[in-house]
Amino acid sequence: MSSVRETSIEELAAALPSAAAVVIDVRELHELGGGRIPGALAIPRGELEARITAAAPDRARPIVLYCASGPRSLRAAATLETLGYHDVCSLRGGFKAWTKANLPIDGVSGGLTAAQRDRYSRHILLPEVGEDGQRKLLASKVLCVGAGGLGSPASLYLAAAGVGTLGLVDDDVVDASNLQRQVVHATDRLGVPKVESAARTLTGLNPDVTVVPHKTRLTSENALEIVARYDVVVDGADNFATRYLLNDVALRLDKPIVHASVFRFEGQLTVFPADGAPCYRCLFPEPPPPGAAPSCQEAGVLGVLPGVLGVLQATEALKLLLGMPTIAGRLLIWDATRSRFRELMLRRDPKCPTCGEGVDRAAIPLVDYVAFCGGA
Repeated sequence: MSSVRETSIEELAAALPSAAAVVIDVRELHELGGGRIPGALAIPRGELEARITAAAPDRARPIVLYCASGPRSLRAAATLETLGYHDVCSLRGGFKAWTKANLPIDGVSGGLTAAQRDRYSRHILLPEVGEDGQRKLLASKVLCVGAGGLGSPASLYLAAAGVGTLGLVDDDVVDASNLQRQVVHATDRLGVPKVESAARTLTGLNPDVTVVPHKTRLTSENALEIVARYDVVVDGADNFATRYLLNDVALRLDKPIVHASVFRFEGQLTVFPADGAPCYRCLFPEPPPPGAAPSCQEAGVLGVLPGVLGVLQATEALKLLLGMPTIAGRLLIWDATRSRFRELMLRRDPKCPTCGEGVDRAAIPLVDYVAFCGGA
């Protein structure tokens, strides 16, 4: 350990803006409640050897390690030198010296309990999430339209991720034929409203989550009031009327939609961003003729297919909440028979009646969507 070079807090503070070095916090997760040095990756000492290649693939790039006061990061630096890293140093005095000098810190837990830091520890380790991102998720509100095949996996993973409020819209009850794919429900809940069944599962999975059941069908009369309460909409609807309604309401309210649909062995996924470029009507200007697009009840669906698409929806919703890039502007198509993804580029239609040039989105009319879709 005597050969390991040490750097001072002043030297590190001066070097941080250039981001030339990889800064790694080797403290344990329960020690991170007081924050960490800006830009630092959190990799506990016991996981460093397993994760260093992904964190620092270039072995010539400078690495600065720190712990609470110095000894652990000295030992960790010596280990990295044996692994072939050429420019490794330890922060003299560690995080205690950094905070004593009143230097800036990131990720102060600000209300995360010890239990929450343990539950979401794998999120906290991600630089793209961290404690700040997890607090953002806990403060977020997502509306899942449909508690069926797509809404089941999407809501399960959003709840597990710690999205603080989940709204569920569905007016149906649990039927035995649902259980082949609607994994948020159970056999002992046949005949129970889906929103109540789902709420029981989701709160049992994560008590941090507040589930708001909306035992109703979205209509032109109630959609604006319901959707306005949420940050992101996950579209798990099984009919065209609801999808067109959601599109128009979301554009009026500047809300993003994570859209998916499934049919037999194929599924589709995209994000319609809050700025509406493009929107659902750009993709489908007109609904199909009645009977041209049969429902799962009529045509069948492979049970696991909604699981794949629902999990992808949850992924895109989390990225929206965290401010990360999404699949907006692209349509992902999953062919389960060939185990193949295809991707199509989507373009905004400048003549689109709801997001086109010169359209006043606040004045988009909410029509009789069942009639508009011809009963489809």
